[in-house]
Amino acid sequence: MSKMKQTPTLLAAAITTALLAGCAAQVTAEQSAAPAAAPAAAKMAKGPAPLAPLPAPPIPPDNLQSPEKVELGKILFFDPRLGGDASTGCSTCHEPDQGWAWAEDFSRGYPGTVHWRNSQTVVNSGYMPRQFWAGSASSNEKQARGAARGGVAGNGEADIMESRLRLIPEYVERFRDVFGTEWPLVRDAWRAISAFERTLNSRGEYESQVDKYLKGDKSALNAEEIKGKALFEGKAGCIQCHNGAVASDQDFHNIGVPPNKRWEEDGLAQITFRFEQYAKGQTQEGYRKAKSDWGFYYRSKNAWDKGKFRTAPLRYLSYTAPYMHNGVFYTLEEVVDFYDRGGFDEEGRTTLFPENKSKLIKPLGLTDDEKAALVAFLEAMSGPEITIEKPKMPEYAPLFTRAELEAAQEAK
Repeated sequence: MSKMKQTPTLLAAAITTALLAGCAAQVTAEQSAAPAAAPAAAKMAKGPAPLAPLPAPPIPPDNLQSPEKVELGKILFFDPRLGGDASTGCSTCHEPDQGWAWAEDFSRGYPGTVHWRNSQTVVNSGYMPRQFWAGSASSNEKQARGAARGGVAGNGEADIMESRLRLIPEYVERFRDVFGTEWPLVRDAWRAISAFERTLNSRGEYESQVDKYLKGDKSALNAEEIKGKALFEGKAGCIQCHNGAVASDQDFHNIGVPPNKRWEEDGLAQITFRFEQYAKGQTQEGYRKAKSDWGFYYRSKNAWDKGKFRTAPLRYLSYTAPYMHNGVFYTLEEVVDFYDRGGFDEEGRTTLFPENKSKLIKPLGLTDDEKAALVAFLEAMSGPEITIEKPKMPEYAPLFTRAELEAAQEAK
């Protein structure tokens, strides 16, 4: 074969090799970036992790804790100026006296809106590598940023929020001391808030009776609570998903939660629902016909993920009613009854995606005494209520008249 004939062949082979390598690299990159749940098969082979005492929260190396940073984050957490119109801050939807959450089915929203999901507590959030109900944030820092800028939550613009911070002398000084910047940067606000949130955990004086029991104090739980623990790990099967130190496998499951009827009756909630369908890249058909929150599907776009949500941690749940992603159950008794019926509410309703319903969800056949014991154990997973004195908000720099400014300039 001549060189003239060999050249195209070699060139084609080289191009094919390059394309295959590029495709492989792309697949690898997509796999590493995809928000995939942990492999179910591997979990089944190993079995669920046992319940364990809550360890110290993990601290990211690029956002180490310090008393000054925590104090700054505490103030910022309660400051509504980190939002769109300076009315909606972190604490607006995460009130300390409401479980550091919001005690309604749907969380509060930006003025003129209502949220579409239940507000989760920030207590113990520092342990959660997947935050929000569909796992769309991988850290407290990203969660804070996402909530402050979300259209139905904070609705804030980064430049406006940052400008407000720079007009407050106390913040200028505190940011300079903590982060070494000449002026406050809004990205550092999320870091400070996250440092504060990592101090809100069920340890020390807020340790639960269950943790004390797991550490060896066998008198920490009474007979009914110990019976509930046995049910939790056995007949009731709760530990299959609610396991480990935070009582969550961090995975996504469709457990049969029915839609919230509020979407059918509340016009404002219906507007938010449709807006979220559009914002999350819903299909045209889905946008027009969806009657429930599709959950993890919005991230994966896989049909089998419709109706799946991240397993909620169980610590501090005594203070965080109502329950589930859409707040359809207001008591732990209702929750236990729902599971006992195999993922059906008292009206016989279940998820609108029964084909995706977890095979782990099935009728349990619990007696009334067993249900009571299970509730008692769940309540023992919450330690004392975490209370805090709300900080005083720093004030803007004083306003000056033109004459005062000119006089000050001349004095220099």
